[in-house]
Amino acid sequence: MLATLKDIFKNTGLKFLALSLLLIVVDQFTKLWILNNFALYEDVNVLPIFDLTYVRNYGAAFSFLSDAGGWQHYFFTTIALVISVLLIYWMYKTPSNKSLLLSSYALILSGAIGNVMDRMNYGYVVDFLHFYYQNWHFPAFNVADMAISIGAGLLILDAIFDHRKEQASSKNKQTENDSSEQVK
Repeated sequence: MLATLKDIFKNTGLKFLALSLLLIVVDQFTKLWILNNFALYEDVNVLPIFDLTYVRNYGAAFSFLSDAGGWQHYFFTTIALVISVLLIYWMYKTPSNKSLLLSSYALILSGAIGNVMDRMNYGYVVDFLHFYYQNWHFPAFNVADMAISIGAGLLILDAIFDHRKEQASSKNKQTENDSSEQVK
């Protein structure tokens, strides 16, 4: 049984769950640090364009549906859990040599779980990274949000690279077919 589990993790993308776990720990540690050291809406300037600002997000990205009356808490939690199960299944089905794709899955998974943990523990998501320039302000976010965003970017890159590989492979097969027809 143990050897079988080892083989499963070795030969599938499940070994990338280690990356997810690491990012979940970093996400939760940074949020706990904020909760223990900042008052709500407290703002500490770090750079001319960056502050640590503790805010609560009761909705989704950019506080979407934050004032919807509470149902959104269960809705976003359910969606994140369903997506997490799908991502773990896809990681299991994906060969371990597909590093870019599996990294994207691991990042998205860690972000989804990190924010679900907040919703389940506090009823809101802890956000604190606040970038701005003069009067323009990007909504505050957290490590889980960064993981989701970077993971989505990697997923797009993987799709682009995979499409290019398929095109190159298709061209090579066509060239081989043309060559073999000329020999006949």
